[in-house]
Amino acid sequence: MKAVVQRVTRASVTVGGEQISAIGRGICVLLGISLEDTQKELEHMVRKILNLRVFEDESGKHWSKSVMDKQYEVLCISQFTLQCVLKGNKPDFHLAMPTEQAESFYNSFLEQLRKTYRPELIKDGKFGTYMQVHIQNDGPVTIELESPAPGAATSDPKQSSCIIGDHTHSSSAQSEGYTVESRIRDIIQVGGPGVSAKYAFKE
Repeated sequence: MKAVVQRVTRASVTVGGEQISAIGRGICVLLGISLEDTQKELEHMVRKILNLRVFEDESGKHWSKSVMDKQYEVLCISQFTLQCVLKGNKPDFHLAMPTEQAESFYNSFLEQLRKTYRPELIKDGKFGTYMQVHIQNDGPVTIELESPAPGAATSDPKQSSCIIGDHTHSSSAQSEGYTVESRIRDIIQVGGPGVSAKYAFKE
């Protein structure tokens, strides 16, 4: 499962010229579901999205608070094109979960988000429909998340890696006096508050 998370000041979804959903400050999540995704990947992604620290705290410290900490809104959009594989220059989507199965899975994902957070703060688009998504990115801040491959061996939970640009940074909770979270925060701050980063957590 893949997700693109954008910190926003506002975002909305329009279908057929009519706005069907909108949020103020919070995060907009574009979600791509793969053929092999299970409940395990679903729960992993919900946890990562809701706990991703892309907001500042009361003192202005960056990368300190999650959407749940701030009680902000979430707009979630199903986007199968995130599972694209290029064949030459043509996108191929055979890795995406088929529509009928994906709709049920996506609804379960929304249900888990609402169960974990506040239901009234979770908004979504219209599955399987041509939509226009209007996103006012704040920063800009864009984070890519990807769940561990189904069936992958469990790695040392103290290890993680953060991919920023063309560089991969690894850290250990027991090395250099860093926690995983503080190491990632330090790396991102080098790039500034508008950095676009990819988290690749191994659990």
